[in-house]
Amino acid sequence: MSASTPSAAAALAADLESGDAGELADASFTITDLAREFDITPRAIRFYEDQGLLAPDRQGPGGRRRVYSAGERTRLKLTLRGKRLGLSLGEIKEILDLYESPRDTVPQLERFLASLAQHRAVLTQQLEDLNAQLAEIDQHERQCRRLLEDAQGGTGKPPKRRKAA
Repeated sequence: MSASTPSAAAALAADLESGDAGELADASFTITDLAREFDITPRAIRFYEDQGLLAPDRQGPGGRRRVYSAGERTRLKLTLRGKRLGLSLGEIKEILDLYESPRDTVPQLERFLASLAQHRAVLTQQLEDLNAQLAEIDQHERQCRRLLEDAQGGTGKPPKRRKAA
């Protein structure tokens, strides 16, 4: 489980580098288009915008109509993939921002590595906690089976009930 963080980041990075923005370079999308395509609500898309993950162009009177480019569509797709892989929105944003910035930015790469290490440590601790809980469940199951076997007199049949006096 702890290996999922680097692979999650690698999956997002590979998608960013290959992306499908090239084949849809001139396309534009409404919030309704994207909500339908990705089976999410327009409110969820607006939330990602509020979190700085998306930045659609604004059109119409007062800029009320959101227009999403192919690049914004790709960012939404990768945001949803990152969520499925267990990354936080902050981690997803760092990955998206990292791959849209110059590749030789040492401080960004170091910050990203530190973020991955922190996420790995959290997942490793969660895995240890889960393993401890599973061991405890195993112990309780063994004890329960022994008690059940003793109660059935070793025959595998439930004991006869005694009549109340």
